[in-house]
Amino acid sequence: MRALLWIVLSVILAFPAMADDAVSGEPRAATGGAQTLEDIMARQRGEKLDDSFRRDATGQGNVEALMGQLGTRGTASDADVFRALRYGSADTTTSNRGPTAGLLIQDGGMRWLSFREGPMLTYGLYFLGAMVVIIGAFYAFRGKIMIEGPKTGRNIIRFDAFERFVHWVMGVSFIILGLSGLFLIAGRKFLIPWMGHDAYATIAQAGKWAHNNMSWAFMLSVIFVFILWIKHNIPDRGDIKWMAQAGGLFSEGVHPPAKKFNAGQKIIFWSVIILGVSISISGLALLFPFSFSMFGKTFEIMNMTGLPALITGASLPEVLSPYAEMQLAQLWHGIIAFIFIGIIIAHIYLGSVGMEGAIETMGTGEVDEQWAKEHHSIWYEEEMAKAKTPPDGAEDQATPAE
Repeated sequence: MRALLWIVLSVILAFPAMADDAVSGEPRAATGGAQTLEDIMARQRGEKLDDSFRRDATGQGNVEALMGQLGTRGTASDADVFRALRYGSADTTTSNRGPTAGLLIQDGGMRWLSFREGPMLTYGLYFLGAMVVIIGAFYAFRGKIMIEGPKTGRNIIRFDAFERFVHWVMGVSFIILGLSGLFLIAGRKFLIPWMGHDAYATIAQAGKWAHNNMSWAFMLSVIFVFILWIKHNIPDRGDIKWMAQAGGLFSEGVHPPAKKFNAGQKIIFWSVIILGVSISISGLALLFPFSFSMFGKTFEIMNMTGLPALITGASLPEVLSPYAEMQLAQLWHGIIAFIFIGIIIAHIYLGSVGMEGAIETMGTGEVDEQWAKEHHSIWYEEEMAKAKTPPDGAEDQATPAE
């Protein structure tokens, strides 16, 4: 009897499971077009979901405009009104005529925040930490790169006063921008739990002011650096040999010939120019919100090449909301900043504690002839040739001995 009872209960309890299977087979029909449990679970798993069933469910086509819905009941349900606002299909009227006035709800902000405080911040800090570890390992292996030959005591001018001024304007402004930017981006996740909201808010306000204003000095210095040194940073065949020998960084007694800037310094130069221009454009987009479309035009050009469709199977969106433009500009600004900071950390190391005589190039602007001969032999020979050549007209002005 007990066994028969278990069989009956098993059969009865099996019917709901069978019904669930039937529902999962035809989810839209079973729910009257509403979302299903599987839809909710798919969103929580981060899967791409066709939400047209929600996007289009904003009431009948003949319902009155949103202003009419502000009455006692209105002609559309609250869910219909919310969906129309969320997906931008609501007929709204605002007193503000700005570019974002008609957009009352945008859920892209959560995706932006998740990426900003998740992968971008996490992997960005990993990258900077890895760069510090690599430099530390290199210093432990190689030590400080010393001048191998005997110093002559005779100096040669490498950079004049204006070149050094531009370099230090760029260097100081970049350090302030980097530190203030890291403070702002890491605040919510790391700094506020440690120092509290009030202390963080005070420092962050000063950091934001410094970041916004020092950016102008940095952008101007990028322009001047390009003008001053572009002629010395055109790649040539000699750079191939320098790269093949890694500039002698890993071996004593190896000094491949180089002009005023070797291949490594040319890489730094073009990194500064390319990354500096890119981070400046995105920074201007953030300084002047909603003033110009940066990514919509970029995506349009990229789609014309066919590469996005070839790689991902889909084209990039060419029409972006004003908020999406700002979010992408901020993310791009942060990604470029992490890469930029990592490169400059390596540059600071080699230009200071990593190489004897390097700091003097941007300090006094003069270097020992032996340093120039070892690290920039072609440039050294050119400078020596200039020193031996008399100025134009000097021979004509010479007075014969009587």
